[in-house]
Amino acid sequence: MNEELWFTLFEIALMGGYEGAVDVSSTRLADRLKVSQQTAARRLQDLEKEGLIIREITAKGQNVRITKEGVKRLWKVYVGLKKIFEEKPQTVRIRGEIFSGMGEGRYYVSVEGYRRCFEEKLGFTPYPGTLNLKLKSYHDVQTRKLLEAYPGIIIEEFEEGGRTFGRVKCFKALIEGKIEGSVLLINRTHYGEDVIEVISPVFLRETLNLKDGENVTVYVILE
Repeated sequence: MNEELWFTLFEIALMGGYEGAVDVSSTRLADRLKVSQQTAARRLQDLEKEGLIIREITAKGQNVRITKEGVKRLWKVYVGLKKIFEEKPQTVRIRGEIFSGMGEGRYYVSVEGYRRCFEEKLGFTPYPGTLNLKLKSYHDVQTRKLLEAYPGIIIEEFEEGGRTFGRVKCFKALIEGKIEGSVLLINRTHYGEDVIEVISPVFLRETLNLKDGENVTVYVILE
């Protein structure tokens, strides 16, 4: 995405397109960008072609919403600016409510390719299973989006046993501030952006005496 499109996307976000659909006429956008109406209209078309916005033509004009990919681009720049202008935080806190999944975590953590990478890159052999946390607050959901924009520790896609296993981004973490573990952002998952999965060398439910519905705080280490 070139500089012109980036600032156009940024302006749409300022107009409210980050949170949902907003009325964005090419004339109104042109006034804000200090360009011609034709230029503003072309930039909207280019952003749509790149999959960064969705446009809906209405009787009154057009509504514009920034897509998930567009939001990722904004977060990436945000993280870059934080690195320039702020002291990099050592950790971020994220809190979620425990819920039971369908047992997929136990299976995937036990896959040899993942297990080997966890040992090499995280420094521990994970207990066979994940702790699923549902993020309830706006702050926690935004923190997860922040993690999406950080580099993290990457386990690339690989093949094993005739199957392809997807990319995973990992962050070292302390569960309840005391137990070593890692937060996983899994590329192929049926969970939404309000869920994180946590692994540890110990059985977290038993070690911390946790039950579904209880809240757990995780301190994510940014490297």
